[in-house]
Amino acid sequence: MSAADIVEALDAILDPERFDDLGPNGLQVPGNQAVTRVALGVSASRGLIERAIAADAQLILVHHGLFWNFHPTGLTPVLAERLRPLMRSDVALAAYHLPLDAHAEHGNNALLAEALGADTHEPFGDYHGTPIGRAAHFAEPVAIAELVARVREVTEREPLLQGAGPDTVTSLGIVSGAGAGSLDEAAAKGLDGLLTGEPREHVHRDAAELGLHFFAAGLYATETFGVRRLGDLLEARFGIGHVWVDEPNVV
Repeated sequence: MSAADIVEALDAILDPERFDDLGPNGLQVPGNQAVTRVALGVSASRGLIERAIAADAQLILVHHGLFWNFHPTGLTPVLAERLRPLMRSDVALAAYHLPLDAHAEHGNNALLAEALGADTHEPFGDYHGTPIGRAAHFAEPVAIAELVARVREVTEREPLLQGAGPDTVTSLGIVSGAGAGSLDEAAAKGLDGLLTGEPREHVHRDAAELGLHFFAAGLYATETFGVRRLGDLLEARFGIGHVWVDEPNVV
């Protein structure tokens, strides 16, 4: 298959047109090679791109792509160094940001909710009128120490726990990445806490005064789930192999 064919199939699943995103979703760099292997990763860094090419991937699929509306327009030196190996090797690159956070089955937040043992989850985390997170519900209350252990296990890092929520948790808002701004929404919906990637300076006070738990489990660590699921989908549907390129980030 071509990269364009693969992206067309992913577009049909993720419906990127629904989102007012911070950059383009879908195919960002075209390639002319037939795709037999896809490299998966969180962010399109130069290191990830070089490792993907070394792994003989013809398409790189990431959560954080090359182009953002908060970056300078034009070809910066950093962007040029990321594009150069792609062009030289004729390797394509595609990215899905908010669509891959929000998807009710294959998104970061749905997969996090299920990995944490939630029995149900529903849309949560409004961003410009569209929910990008999930509100997870646990049929059996989970002791906060047990929930911390589950977060640690599924994200493979020690979470930062702030706030002052209940001893047992029955509901949790989940917005992977930089979702601390959803704290007020979690309170308004009567949830017991919020899990996201990055902390904010004021959140430890706000969460305590709202009576909520606040988990900062790592931006990178909370955003590996969706893109890895896309690799599994491509292999199951089209027989395309994939390789995971891990570039952990302390953030």
